[in-house]
Amino acid sequence: MPKARENKAVQRVITELLSQMGEDPSREGLLKTPDRVAKMYEFLTKGYREDANAVLSKAVFTERYSEMVIVRDIDFFSLCEHHLVPFYGKCHIAYIPNGKIIGLSKLPRVVEVFARRLQVQERLTQQIADTIFSRLKPQGVGVVMEARHLCMMMRGVEQHDSVATTSAMLGTFRDDVKTRTEFLTLIQRKLET
Repeated sequence: MPKARENKAVQRVITELLSQMGEDPSREGLLKTPDRVAKMYEFLTKGYREDANAVLSKAVFTERYSEMVIVRDIDFFSLCEHHLVPFYGKCHIAYIPNGKIIGLSKLPRVVEVFARRLQVQERLTQQIADTIFSRLKPQGVGVVMEARHLCMMMRGVEQHDSVATTSAMLGTFRDDVKTRTEFLTLIQRKLET
């Protein structure tokens, strides 16, 4: 379906939603809302049109380094597939190379690809770990995600300070308690400036 037609279809749905909520879609403040919302959802779901494996394949290098590599505090924003409201937080990724390393900037890009889809935090965490593990074939991968969910903060239980934490540990991060503990300890440290 051409992009313009998709945008118009979403605009019609948003116009109907506004009406069903008791609003007047022809009210001045809402005239452009259907178009804005359609464009917003196109951006927030751009991960469906991106390939995480392609992102990683652009920056894999042969290197003999075999110690833990960590990129932590990666900001992410996603949409809960159950309520279509945001959840957001930090992602921490570690891997132990096995002859190949990845350009560090590609790890946040992989997070972005999967986060920009309708998600649950558990699946998002696992998708990131599985993709890095399958593409790099490292000794191990660890991913920890910490997030605040607006579906819990704004409705239902209304828990404003709760944080959901998920993890995916593959290879040595799953099999070796010492490796897993080192990762979990290092992501707790704050950078001294």
